[in-house]
Amino acid sequence: MKNLIIVESPAKARTISNFLGKGYKVIASKGHIRDLPKSAFGITIDDETGDLVPKYSIPRDASDTVKELKKLAKDAQVVYIATDEDREGEAIGYHIAKAIGKDPEVLPRIVFHEITKTAITHALQNPRHLNMNSIDAQQTRRILDRVVGYKLSPLLASKIQKGLSAGRVQSSTLKLVVDKEREIRAFVSEEYWTIIGFFEKEIEANIYEYDSEKIEKLTITNEEKATEITTVAKSESYHVLSIETTKRKTKTPPPFMTSTLQQSASSLLGFSPKKTMMIAQKLYEGVQTNQGIMGVITYMRTDSMNLATEAVATARDYILTHFGEKYLPANPKNYVTKSKGAQEAHEAIRPTNIHFDTKLAAQYLVGDELKLYRLIYNRFLACQMTEAELESQTILFKGEKCTFKASGKKLLFDGFYKVTGYNEKDKLLPALVQGQPIKLDDIKQEQHFTEPPARYNEASLIKKLESLGIGRPSTYAPTVTVLQTREYIVIEQKRIHPTEIAFVVTEMLEKHFSDIVNSDFTSNMEEVLDHIAEGETHWQKVLKEFYTPFMQKIEEGKKNIISLKVAKPTGEMCPECGSELFLRKGRFGEFIACSTYPECKYTKNLNGKEKEKPEESDEVCDKCGAMMVIKNSRRGKFLACSAYPKCKNAKPLTPPKELTIPCPECGGTLQERQGKRGKFYGCTNYPKCKFIANAEPVNKKCPDCGYLMGKKEMKNKTIYACFKCKHKEDV
Repeated sequence: MKNLIIVESPAKARTISNFLGKGYKVIASKGHIRDLPKSAFGITIDDETGDLVPKYSIPRDASDTVKELKKLAKDAQVVYIATDEDREGEAIGYHIAKAIGKDPEVLPRIVFHEITKTAITHALQNPRHLNMNSIDAQQTRRILDRVVGYKLSPLLASKIQKGLSAGRVQSSTLKLVVDKEREIRAFVSEEYWTIIGFFEKEIEANIYEYDSEKIEKLTITNEEKATEITTVAKSESYHVLSIETTKRKTKTPPPFMTSTLQQSASSLLGFSPKKTMMIAQKLYEGVQTNQGIMGVITYMRTDSMNLATEAVATARDYILTHFGEKYLPANPKNYVTKSKGAQEAHEAIRPTNIHFDTKLAAQYLVGDELKLYRLIYNRFLACQMTEAELESQTILFKGEKCTFKASGKKLLFDGFYKVTGYNEKDKLLPALVQGQPIKLDDIKQEQHFTEPPARYNEASLIKKLESLGIGRPSTYAPTVTVLQTREYIVIEQKRIHPTEIAFVVTEMLEKHFSDIVNSDFTSNMEEVLDHIAEGETHWQKVLKEFYTPFMQKIEEGKKNIISLKVAKPTGEMCPECGSELFLRKGRFGEFIACSTYPECKYTKNLNGKEKEKPEESDEVCDKCGAMMVIKNSRRGKFLACSAYPKCKNAKPLTPPKELTIPCPECGGTLQERQGKRGKFYGCTNYPKCKFIANAEPVNKKCPDCGYLMGKKEMKNKTIYACFKCKHKEDV
């Protein structure tokens, strides 16, 4: 009879299995196996207490997993819950216990910040129980979000257009994006001029003072003033008024937490937050190393900057050995999290083994995994190194009316830049003596205009959310993804632009549901959830205080909010059927469409450009018998039924390419397909068989586990990689 350990993901289960003996069975729940139903509200109100009672159910696609868990739990000597150590992980553990018929408050619960043999062994030796306060906090969040989503979204759909949604975090985030766009649209550019003097050819100096007035950015506002100063400056003789040399130290960067990792990966690697978290998840759950498969970074959803004492000690030993005493500070460095409600029991993101350095990692990790690991590894080392030291020099050149300022700097000691890199060039000024005369060789005046505030990119939006206390590490990336999916925002050249419908929705919410889009309300609610997690507030009290006034606003909104769905007649006639054309609102603004839609699908934009008509095809719809037409999408052309929206049948224009290699899971036929992220390979027996691969399957078995391998194209070479155990080898 084995002990059973239940985790969330299969990859995590495989890694932990490698560390334990035959007395343990590790199995994955594959995420949430019990939740509020997708097709119903799932919350009832208790008649006596007024409590909001969630009605959880097991999703159909999790039923087989639950059956297996129940069977294994029945025969197990001890059942351990080993889900992630955050509120969501705690809640998943609670629902696993409920689903398998065990008492959540009795089952042993093990926690760890890294998936290494030492961490797993220590966790098994020190089990605790599920934290019911944390579970209640997560239940509160889930129920609040369900209430807002299920009650407010239909109201938006009925008053504006179908397919719209609202959410507690989602809508306040959208307001930030819309407010930024309002700033940009309201921005009025101002003219200003700069004047640069070139002293003895090699020294650039900016105008600093004119006629005893200090020159700021917007001091010189027109060409006349600039020309006046330039003319005077040319006529004057100059001497060195002062030379000031200062030394300053650059503080070491703190270790990464979720938000700062996403920001740095975006700016330095060009990764989206979603991509960053997907790669970090793999590094956390287990990859191939020189010591076998193991997690190489600590848990990646964290808002803490705490570091384990042992990890800091090993980092200091590594720094001393590899870089020398001058790079090692006298004492270990500690960092404090500034974000609201940070869970300080957690740890910052760091490598699990300091000796798995970037050179060694390059032998086992490839592509984006190596890039992100290198970023995390170097940041952790840097946070325990000495500060960098720079020298700054400022020289003032004085004429009768004009004073110019030249600035220079140089790096005296690289410190932590030794591992993070230092990309700035030294700007050295020549050796001068105070009082010596100096010649102005040339002068240049330039016109400029102030720029509007920059739109958010994904990294800066996450930074803003963190500073306001909106959401938590696990919600940053999904929130941006939801806004994209709902077409409230589009990302162009890495900048976030709100669509026109985003303004309409935000304006309605501001007017009638100001709390939902108010960042203070959303932030304060996060603090309330923290109080629940700490046992200071009862969760049902919080829910009832929110639910009653919110539902009153919903009922008032149904009666009082003026519908924006009413189409306005244009006085024009449809060129296809002769009916009147109406002005309608869509996700991307207003457009003109036939009043008989969907019978007549004629549309054009406000500039009069007609929507491109679909091409005819010889295909007949196999569902309703109507002819199929060829339409365009972001992923290319496809066949769609001409009877849309009555019939929504669609299929690829070109049949998927079939492979001769059978599916390794069920023996079925594998096909090459196109998805949102490009080409992938899947089984034709889907959804019964869920085999999927991004690499092209090849007729080759893995020498380690015997599973099917695939061919991957890397930057400099082609490799074979196992779909199961991650064994890699050169082609």
